[in-house]
Amino acid sequence: MRALTPESPSEMSPFRLALFWLGIQAVWGALLGVSLQARTTELSSGNAQIATNELATAGAFVAAIVQILIGILADVRRRSGSRRIEFYAFGAIGGAIALVSFYDARTFAALTVAFIGLQATLNVAIGPYQAIIPDFIEGRRLGVASSWMAALQSAGNAIGALCASFITNARVLGASLSALLLTTFVVTATHVRGSTLQPSQDVGARVQITRPFVDLFISRALVYIGFYTLLFNLFFYVQSVLGASTIANAKQLTGILIVSFTIVGAAGAALAARPSDRADKRLVASLGGAGFIMALLLFIVSHGVAGAVAATVIAGIGWGVFLVADWAIACRVLPSGAMASAMGVWNLAIVIPQVIAPALTTWVLTHFAVSEPAVASRAAFALALAETVFGIAWLWRLPRKAIGN
Repeated sequence: MRALTPESPSEMSPFRLALFWLGIQAVWGALLGVSLQARTTELSSGNAQIATNELATAGAFVAAIVQILIGILADVRRRSGSRRIEFYAFGAIGGAIALVSFYDARTFAALTVAFIGLQATLNVAIGPYQAIIPDFIEGRRLGVASSWMAALQSAGNAIGALCASFITNARVLGASLSALLLTTFVVTATHVRGSTLQPSQDVGARVQITRPFVDLFISRALVYIGFYTLLFNLFFYVQSVLGASTIANAKQLTGILIVSFTIVGAAGAALAARPSDRADKRLVASLGGAGFIMALLLFIVSHGVAGAVAATVIAGIGWGVFLVADWAIACRVLPSGAMASAMGVWNLAIVIPQVIAPALTTWVLTHFAVSEPAVASRAAFALALAETVFGIAWLWRLPRKAIGN
């Protein structure tokens, strides 16, 4: 019987490396767009929109702290030859337990504990896992590998939103998402276990706050503030502008829009794969951002489902293109010898917007005394448009030489 030999970086399967991302993103696709709002509406005694924002904010703070601390530890382990699988395992198993608890909660207090627990455990895996591409993929294949991460992120979000919208039994929903999370973990961990780590040219490096790092962080944060402003207000847009009559109807239509967004997002990711390897990555990201901005404008002026669906398709394609270029730029800018630590900091550009987006939206609506639901939803989307424009514009502060192509 022949012994297994480690796979070289050129033989690694980007699909199997990225599959765990599908399971993780299915969880967030179910929770952040549909289940968090719906479960809070069911269990909170006060204003559901405020309660949702508060719970999302608390979870985001926990995620930020965990990712930074775990990122440092993961890089120490990487320098000792670890493939970081232990972090993936803890996050997958702990996340599955917390997820089941979230959907089984019978009080708002229990829901809060479960959601905070999910953020804490799953983010143990997320920071180290996002270093998987530079850990195992050679530089000339970063764009293709990034496209798989973006495509499976979109696919996972679609699966999660679809499950949250149409599986009516909460326990079945929690068990299904947990099973998907654990299955994708096993596939990725098995592939990584027999693989060869990419040599790092800066082993032992520390995260340095360089100008390219800062500009990439600010740009990404601004774009994600726009994204989360859209996501957190889509449910209420469906209720007020599209006229969903019940919570169940609003959940289903919101879920359909999110699924559509993520499916076409996978197509956008596929389109951007080769350009992200061959062209100026800032241009590719900007083209994706332009599509997202056009979609937000269409959401604002639309009055019916047809316009909302068209806007969703345009937004999804643009977002998929942006994600690929964004990931490819990060793999060039961040230090390979401290990739998990850098990813933990870089991911704050996703976590912090989860705090800022609802807080800023609430401030704008309160400051300008916008109380009519349909007007408030359109105002929130206008704010998302402005945030995205600033984010894409800031990206061009990155020097060409810092990102390769």
